[in-house]
Amino acid sequence: MPEAKYYSCDKDKNFFLTWLRWQYIESPRALFKIIGNFLRFNLSFFSIPLLLKTLIYPWRKYHESYGRGFDFKRFFSAFTFNSISRILGAIVRIILILIGGSMELFLLISGLIVFVMWIIYPLLLLMMLILGFYLIL
Repeated sequence: MPEAKYYSCDKDKNFFLTWLRWQYIESPRALFKIIGNFLRFNLSFFSIPLLLKTLIYPWRKYHESYGRGFDFKRFFSAFTFNSISRILGAIVRIILILIGGSMELFLLISGLIVFVMWIIYPLLLLMMLILGFYLIL
């Protein structure tokens, strides 16, 4: 288990520089790792690569055997059932791929918004403080 990093304000280190390093270097790296973990989890959760590989496989491996010899009635019945099973499997997989892809896009956009807000909030706070003092005086 990795040890947690503890930040302390030593006498030989400047608190402001330590905070700047944490705010704009270390935390954004950690934030990118977290966003990447969410994106990888989503791909794994929806099994998007596997769904793409098995797109036209029969639904739940339901298929009917054609049997030995040629009987047109049995052939047509098996062919129809197997075709419907493949079409149904493709439809369900496409829906899951679309849901997983839209969640992936949502997570990516949300992660980028969180990252931008992480960078902007300290500057926004400083601007609000300055504006507040200006309005008071």
